[in-house]
Amino acid sequence: MEYTAKDYTKLIGTSDFSDKMMNNHFTLYQGYVTNTNKVLGILVQMLKEGKTANPEFAELKRRLGWEFNGMRLHEYYFDNLGGTAPLDANGPLGKKLIENFNSLEEWEKDFRATGAMRGIGWSVLYMDSTNGSLINFWINEHDVSNPAGCIPLLVMDVFEHAYMLDYGLKRADYIEGFFKSIDWKAVEARLA
Repeated sequence: MEYTAKDYTKLIGTSDFSDKMMNNHFTLYQGYVTNTNKVLGILVQMLKEGKTANPEFAELKRRLGWEFNGMRLHEYYFDNLGGTAPLDANGPLGKKLIENFNSLEEWEKDFRATGAMRGIGWSVLYMDSTNGSLINFWINEHDVSNPAGCIPLLVMDVFEHAYMLDYGLKRADYIEGFFKSIDWKAVEARLA
């Protein structure tokens, strides 16, 4: 199976994100797709050749998580951008957020605080597939801290490449711009 980079050019012109920054981000994402395919191809070949007991195989298996999750988290991120309508508090997602966080304001405060933490990574609203509860998680790097069995609903990239070009060191301003551009219908669709 070979992965193909999705076309996100529809996001060009999104308010609060310059075209240059978006194009740079798309190029970075395409690199994750390319590297995922390369690593998978090499692993298949090593398996065929019986080279699974060597350190290179082990290191590539570990690298696969970085490349694959880098690809997939960027897809979730880009897919939940491009909206202009606010979250419907009476819709399925709004109700579930209120149920889990007591109010939309409390959820948003927690999500923003998670994204504002020092370091590089991701702020992700996950739904636990075992009981349906919603939890905001910090994902340190693509392959670290992803909660097993949880479904990402809202993904915000807080690596510097996602905001430095437009916002410099003002991560809070980027988070504000991100919230203005969320496609809540795409996020809500992930509940299913």
